Amino acid sequence: MENYADVDAMFNLTNVSEGISPIEKLLNEFEAHEAKEEKALEVYRTALEHMPNRSTRFLLQLIVSDEEKHRAVIHAMIATLKGSLSWTKPADSLEGGDELASLKGKLHTVTEDFIRLEKEGIQEYNALAKESSGYYHGLFKILLDSMIRDSEKHVELLEFLKDKLKAS
Repeated sequence: MENYADVDAMFNLTNVSEGISPIEKLLNEFEAHEAKEEKALEVYRTALEHMPNRSTRFLLQLIVSDEEKHRAVIHAMIATLKGSLSWTKPADSLEGGDELASLKGKLHTVTEDFIRLEKEGIQEYNALAKESSGYYHGLFKILLDSMIRDSEKHVELLEFLKDKLKAS
């Protein structure tokens, strides 16, 4: 029974002061956001279909791609929360098994390499952004700055993975 108490403490499942548990409330908020993301995607896609300018279409397509990723992330988090509520592990859940243990050594080395590559990429993007800041009304700079933020996000995700590998 100790395991259930640990899960309850972690997710605060039995605190039902508003009629639903905090995890159910969070799930509802994620589901509402997912619906908004889907609507935003429809609007972006419609705009994209009617955009005659190649540059503008390209920028909107970048946004659509990011929004699709955001929706996939939210969907996975929803599946994870639903799995926690139903004591299951849906296929699209972020709940992992022990499969990392068998890959730990190799994956740790590769993760370190990826972090190094991302950090080198950030330095290169910064140099390119400085060199191209005046080109095409600042378009190159904003695209490179966006890529820098993506690479910084990649480093953060890889550092999380590295820490998870250490703990496993």
